[in-house]
Amino acid sequence: MFDEKHPLFGTYRIAKRIAIGIVGGSVLVVGVLMIVLPGPAFVVIPVGLGILSLEFAWARRWLKKVRDKAEAVAHSLSHKNPPPP
Repeated sequence: MFDEKHPLFGTYRIAKRIAIGIVGGSVLVVGVLMIVLPGPAFVVIPVGLGILSLEFAWARRWLKKVRDKAEAVAHSLSHKNPPPP
């Protein structure tokens, strides 16, 4: 939208970072609340981390850990129950 030479570039970057933090943080909090409340917490939490990972490195690391753990669980479940012949 703005190039680096535009006088409002710094303000735009800060506003974008704040907006992503608020939206992603809200989705993440709702996902955490869904652990005890009814709802698809295991879908909403990675979505919140995905939004936050657009701007924050810590969210990218957490999202990678969640993704790796989900793949490990899916792998172990697929090998426990072999398909019927």
